[in-house]
Amino acid sequence: MPEYPIILGVYSLAKETQIGLGETAAKRETVTYWYVRQLGEDDFEVQPLNIYHVPSGVRKEIGSKEFLATYFPEPHYYKTHTVPALTNLVKRLAQGEKLFSQGQLSDAEKQFIKALMIDDLNVQATYGLGKVASEQKDEAKLNRVLSSLLNLTEAFSQEYREQFNGFGITLRKNKHYENAVRFYSRALELNALDEHVYFNMARAYFEKGALDECMCQLNIALSIAPEFAEAKKFLAHCQKIRDEQPGAAPVTIAPPAAGRG
Repeated sequence: MPEYPIILGVYSLAKETQIGLGETAAKRETVTYWYVRQLGEDDFEVQPLNIYHVPSGVRKEIGSKEFLATYFPEPHYYKTHTVPALTNLVKRLAQGEKLFSQGQLSDAEKQFIKALMIDDLNVQATYGLGKVASEQKDEAKLNRVLSSLLNLTEAFSQEYREQFNGFGITLRKNKHYENAVRFYSRALELNALDEHVYFNMARAYFEKGALDECMCQLNIALSIAPEFAEAKKFLAHCQKIRDEQPGAAPVTIAPPAAGRG
């Protein structure tokens, strides 16, 4: 059995459109190029190529019948244009991550910007810029990057879980608690049953000094995953702190809203 997904390369899609009316009407063929991955025996994913020949934008899943009937393989295009562009993009991202890990923030930022010049919707590069802005304590720049991330649904997918976690840690470490809460709130809009996001939200609230909000998030996490050991320990620690506060009101638990899993 093959291991999916399988990268199939670049395929073209030709569509005929009519322009003009009456006697001046004419038909014109428009050709677009798509990056294709096979997700299963009968399932394919197509993503449009941008002007720099790299996949960028909304991915769409289609069945084998539609794919085989309408998409045509373009191996020469893939080899000549897309492979070199993707190689350059991956190089920029790797250099950016390496420079960031070495504390060379300005140089890392330049590499992430170069990556975004190739693919302006690149999730990893956007996360990279966000980490740089957070480390630089540049609130205005961080807010701009965060706004971009919040509009990239793909940034909250399982594929980018490592970058998601790393960015959240950077926000908390640099005391950007409000932005951390915004970030995790967006993740919960897309999946309201992720106990780990509630746990991370609780950490942001705790470090912000909002104990009640912290405990509320931990209770929700435990309502989803009762055996979540770290959440149990954290909640017990919070309860101990709270018990030492005179006249504290009980913490209410808001149930998780319905969301996409």
